[in-house]
Amino acid sequence: MKVIMEFTKEISNKLNELLIKNYDAEKGYNNAIENVDSNMLKMFFKRRSTERGEFAEELRNEILQYGETPKESGSATGTMHRNWMSLKATFSTSNEEAILEEAIRGEETSLEDYKNLIQERNLPPSIDSLLLKQKNAIQSAINSEKAKLELVS
Repeated sequence: MKVIMEFTKEISNKLNELLIKNYDAEKGYNNAIENVDSNMLKMFFKRRSTERGEFAEELRNEILQYGETPKESGSATGTMHRNWMSLKATFSTSNEEAILEEAIRGEETSLEDYKNLIQERNLPPSIDSLLLKQKNAIQSAINSEKAKLELVS
């Protein structure tokens, strides 16, 4: 029984790490909306923010199913990243390009986090499929952001 409890706690801790990163991404995209003029980019960032909020809710539900407590807010690192995005936007001559580059960088970091967790192979099938679905959506967002970067460059 102790092994199962430790396994459950370990999975919940890893899911909580992703949960926090999704909170951070959601807030980062909301911050990006406030720092761009293009309506196309505002709508794009709004969709990404909403998507990351949905990811967070899905992860929260999985954590609760394991009888653990989901985290309720983002990380200090995420706050610093959002502050950096604001500062970069303020001083950049091509702020939309800089914000897109920063969004891509953040998404690529998230993608790696998802890949690392999926590779562990000790996840229950429901979590594995959820993480794979979210990872694929993040990859799609990266591809879209890179395409939009080409348009504003």
